[in-house]
Amino acid sequence: MDPNLILIYQKLLLSSGICGLVAFLVTFLSMPRLIKKLKAAEIVGKDIHKPSKPLVAEMGGVGILFGFIIGIFLGIYFYPNLQFQLIITLLVILLVGMVGMVDDLVMLSSKEKLILLWLAGLPLIWIAPPNVGIIYMLSMPVAVSIAANLTNMLAGLNGIESGLGAIAMTSLSIACIIMGKYDVAVISMCMLGALLAFLYYNRHPSNVFPGDVGTLIIGATIVVVAFIGRVKIIAFIVLIPNIIDMMLKLYSAGVMERQKHQPTQVGDDGKLMAPETGFNSLIRWILKRPMQEKNVVTIVWLIGIFFGAVGIIMAYILKSSMF
Repeated sequence: MDPNLILIYQKLLLSSGICGLVAFLVTFLSMPRLIKKLKAAEIVGKDIHKPSKPLVAEMGGVGILFGFIIGIFLGIYFYPNLQFQLIITLLVILLVGMVGMVDDLVMLSSKEKLILLWLAGLPLIWIAPPNVGIIYMLSMPVAVSIAANLTNMLAGLNGIESGLGAIAMTSLSIACIIMGKYDVAVISMCMLGALLAFLYYNRHPSNVFPGDVGTLIIGATIVVVAFIGRVKIIAFIVLIPNIIDMMLKLYSAGVMERQKHQPTQVGDDGKLMAPETGFNSLIRWILKRPMQEKNVVTIVWLIGIFFGAVGIIMAYILKSSMF
């Protein structure tokens, strides 16, 4: 490989790492203040998976969004030639985040959320490859809507969304580096940095919940990286835990509004139990016997790590096939 090209790639990788680090620091330092403000505004929710049902700050995903935005702005400064695609990325994630905020505040129906997320994904059409058909272009916002809902569905336990999202972003970042797609690594690294910082406050026992504003932007970011970086197969692989969860829910209960869901039960000893009736899910599939919440989350993370590793192996395979 040309030494000058290697130097360019090294600079891109270093700059992406700096953007991810800045996103981490911004989210990490802003979360304590944000948590206080959310509690003062009574934007809180019950942690129903604890015997005492403590009130926890909601909509903490705003902190993830804030860190990601600052990281991407820095990326725009580092990569003037990538300014257009990074601005489109920023626009899509901001719009998806706004849908999440509205959903957190007024609880949208499933149909309303799908439509709004589709509209939020429309700017991706501007960065579609040349000479693609209308079906491909329309599939881009559809993918945003589907993936955002997937990462929103596998949720509810302390640290499960942010941890699984961080695992997916780690896999995507490594895969993009392996395949030489350093230009999109900044996107995945910014989200990875923000998620890792948020996980510190969201891990068991949680001081803050991400809300839909946090969970929706994870899936949207995966889709943005998939289309811009042309790593759609790897993005699909890292989403398999979420896809399994969705299939179990659809097969057992069809499309249900959240308020109709029967929550997972918690015993006096703090162990979670799947209710005798109601929909099935990945979490309830794991709960064949009562289990501590943090153990359930760890198992889901391990499933995510497995498919993340498969995604990285696939990146090696795809890279080899290019030569």
